[in-house]
Amino acid sequence: MLLSVVIITHNEERNIERCLSSVKPLADEILVVDSFSTDRTKEICLAQGTRLIEHKWEGYSASKNYANQQATYDWILSLDADEALSPELSKSIQELKKAEHPHVAKFNRLTNYCGHWIRHCGWYPDTKIRIFNRTSASWAGLIHEKLEFTDRLPILHLKGDCLHYSYYTLEQHLLQAEKFTDLAAAELFRQGKKGSLLKLVLSPTVKFIQSYFLQRGFLDGSAGLTVCRISAWASYLKYKKLRLLWKE
Repeated sequence: MLLSVVIITHNEERNIERCLSSVKPLADEILVVDSFSTDRTKEICLAQGTRLIEHKWEGYSASKNYANQQATYDWILSLDADEALSPELSKSIQELKKAEHPHVAKFNRLTNYCGHWIRHCGWYPDTKIRIFNRTSASWAGLIHEKLEFTDRLPILHLKGDCLHYSYYTLEQHLLQAEKFTDLAAAELFRQGKKGSLLKLVLSPTVKFIQSYFLQRGFLDGSAGLTVCRISAWASYLKYKKLRLLWKE
């Protein structure tokens, strides 16, 4: 299997070198499609010998689909700039490449939140399909994009974790929650769904109980509490913004 590692970026100077270093042992090509970063992202990628294309931002799914089509090889390993392969996962992918018949593959993603690894809260194992043939798969969805396949294929679960360096500060998380709830509310509005007052009131409580108690977020200490509180707040924001869209 010849494998193109495909990454989309915008102002990722803090993360991109770690990501690139983790895939070098297994990549037959590393392709970065950058949305005109204003920091050192482009400089770092070129210094690492990465193939880089600049292209305007079209949204998560559209940008990733565009990037996949620019790759040299049909088999794609899709990563975000704030992700990196653990040594065990890198070894698993190298073994997969040697197989007689290539497989679509998924693996677990472990998130680092402000310096803490989050193993509960509904954030782990957070399994993702990230190795696929672009001729039979494409990305869909405004946020939390997912792969859609034209054929039903067996999916291999690889050993090892994809290490996700999500937020370095609380402020980053809050800003991302604002951004994602804008997109989530707009998508619900587009689908004709309405946010009842009951959902507005109850959804944050239900979300907190689910993530902190049922999904054992309390085992992640103070970081887990913060994650669960912001998840609950984001649930409230989503329905609040949806109700405002209908009022407007």
